[in-house]
Amino acid sequence: LHERGLRLAAVREEALSAQMRALRYQVNPHFLFNTLNSIAGLIEEGAATRTQRMVLSLATFLRTTLTLDPMQDVSLADEIALQVEYLEIERERFADRMSLKMAVPDEVKRALVPSLILQPLIENAIKHGVGATVGLVEVTLSAYREDNQLHIVVENDMPHDDAPANSRPGMGVGLRNVDERLRLRFQDAAGFHAGRISPSRYRAAIILPWRSA
Repeated sequence: LHERGLRLAAVREEALSAQMRALRYQVNPHFLFNTLNSIAGLIEEGAATRTQRMVLSLATFLRTTLTLDPMQDVSLADEIALQVEYLEIERERFADRMSLKMAVPDEVKRALVPSLILQPLIENAIKHGVGATVGLVEVTLSAYREDNQLHIVVENDMPHDDAPANSRPGMGVGLRNVDERLRLRFQDAAGFHAGRISPSRYRAAIILPWRSA
């Protein structure tokens, strides 16, 4: 009975890992499509140097992300460093219109988080914030510890909309992916909330059990 229990546990773990991989790989084509569109735009503009930088940044980013195990945890510091690489790609498109601010204390950076959990949040902020707004857009990333929980918040400016917050459309594939990954991995011990907090400001917030390296 003990051996059977161990086998069942191993099967459940493998099934969960397979589902997590499938969820993560749903995001990659979306990101790749957007980035290739950006590269095509730079080629049309004749910006050879910027195009080269963007292609090299994309290669580095993909090489890193495709080797990560979706069941693997990384430090928040490493996760943020990976997102900075991604932002270097987008900076070629929106250098004059994107302002990035971070508020992450050093003691919080050692917290463990699922790999690539911030990617859809940052990508969503760029696409629906910077990409959809005229003028300078502020994107903020903050994190803090509260008791035995880690809170990570990404906010961005967005086009002004006076419609009630509860009338907003549902989350896109990237944000649904985050919600599903957290639910599968942590059940009720984690949480995810996303939506407008004002007519021109959007927030996505993750709550995780506090774990550190």
